[in-house]
Amino acid sequence: NEISEDAPSGTVVALLHVYDRDSGKNGEVRCSLDGDVPFRLQSSHGSYFSVVTARELDREQVSEYNVTVRAADGGWPALQSSAVLALRVLDVNDN
Repeated sequence: NEISEDAPSGTVVALLHVYDRDSGKNGEVRCSLDGDVPFRLQSSHGSYFSVVTARELDREQVSEYNVTVRAADGGWPALQSSAVLALRVLDVNDN
């Protein structure tokens, strides 16, 4: 995926669908992002989540992000899975 460095805060960069076949607490899925990245998760609808920009991006500082999304269920022990989103920042103000 690519995103422009001048994208406003709250710009959607990915839409995720998570599911767990279990019921009750074992079927409840929590998602999080690893590390200090300029993105955040928003619950969209039901089992859908959006990864959105949390602040301005600066391609001159960081040109690519590998954002790890982690999902864990409510069971004991919790089962988890992760996926990596590769995001390339596009330059708009090259001087």
